[in-house]
Amino acid sequence: MDLNNIHKVYFIGIGGIGMSAIARFFNEKGVKVSGYDRTATPLTRQLEAEGMQIHYTDDVNAIDKDTNLVVYTPAIPATHTELQWYRDNGYEVVKRSDVLQEITRTLFAITVAGTHGKTTVSTMIAHLLTDSGYGCNAFLGGISVNYNKNFWSSDKQVAVIEADEYDRSFLKLSPDIAVLTAMDADHLDIYGTPEAMEEAFIQYTHNIKPNGTLIARFGLHRGSELKADNKLLYSLQNDAANAYAANIRMINGGYEFDVMQQDWMIDNLHLQIGGMHNVENVVAAITVAHLLGISADKIRAAVASFKGIKRRFEYVIKNDHQVYIDDYAHHPEELRALITSARALFPGRQCTVIFQPHLFSRTRDFAEGFAASLSLADEVILLPIYPARELPIAGVTSEILAARITVPVKIMQKEEVLEWLKKTPVPLLITAGAGDIDQLKEPISHLLN
Repeated sequence: MDLNNIHKVYFIGIGGIGMSAIARFFNEKGVKVSGYDRTATPLTRQLEAEGMQIHYTDDVNAIDKDTNLVVYTPAIPATHTELQWYRDNGYEVVKRSDVLQEITRTLFAITVAGTHGKTTVSTMIAHLLTDSGYGCNAFLGGISVNYNKNFWSSDKQVAVIEADEYDRSFLKLSPDIAVLTAMDADHLDIYGTPEAMEEAFIQYTHNIKPNGTLIARFGLHRGSELKADNKLLYSLQNDAANAYAANIRMINGGYEFDVMQQDWMIDNLHLQIGGMHNVENVVAAITVAHLLGISADKIRAAVASFKGIKRRFEYVIKNDHQVYIDDYAHHPEELRALITSARALFPGRQCTVIFQPHLFSRTRDFAEGFAASLSLADEVILLPIYPARELPIAGVTSEILAARITVPVKIMQKEEVLEWLKKTPVPLLITAGAGDIDQLKEPISHLLN
């Protein structure tokens, strides 16, 4: 695949967060981009406004039959009519990960993998490199608040790429700098066992280019099996790591701190987003920026100007009377970090979490963990499970979580939530989940304001 010889590209599932980043990459290169998605969303409307042609019915009469390349997401079923037509008629049909593989082959690649934190860390790295003037091409799995997009380009031959473990696609990448944030079990519908998933993360580090660097979170299970010619470890506060935060102070919903390493330090850093896990995330990003030779003053200024990612500990409302946080958390560990950080930042406030479980298999596999994390709130509202790509599993509903949660819990439909909120004071409200719970963010914001 020669990315420089492609003049037309067609995307099946163009509205996905990872797919849309690659669509924007081609569009900015002057390639004609078109595609299909199941439903129109604010993101697909933005892509259309940028000049891409998108339709919303699976119809071979609507596709571009002159395209040089067809890119599809693994979330698309193999029976999809358009996908089958392109395959049957001899077109070059590749996954999103195949395009990223070529990008990592041709550019200096910084990839970020891990069960949690990869969107935040990759966006932080891309912002530090951009804000400092170093420059990068960013392929992200979330919408940066600073730039209001998930892709931006640069003349610098450097790419920052979020490396997705779903369907093992990240194993195609060959990074110069690889970041690994977590190896907790997830996607057991793909991997089968936690051990198989750990093996995949270990293999990810084996694909680092010669003389490349691994920046891994301190204390990872099987961390000794991670392989790279150069290895650095980062931590929130453990001074046995190569880089860690010290003197952390909570200030107005954010943090001030220093980052320490054996032979360097950067003091008086200010991060204006919440979540103690985000202090650890920015330690990883700062380690990358320092490795690339970016000065302490530029790193300090870039961290201070970082506004976060939409749906990652996003402050929708933050004032003396009301705090409303929206987050993508859909794994027990992510929920635990989210709720504990919010409670620490806003102590004494009654904490209500509205959670939409994502996938029947994930809800079944981690029911005990979900219940334990959600029980850290004062009360919980559960929405029905968002199925995404799955068919229902007998006996797996939100009730299996409700039965295990140890604080007051209710199960509601999305449309019932607003009526409930009209009658109920919620000094600290969190909405969380990876499905369509984000559709509640705007109406809840209007209601609470």
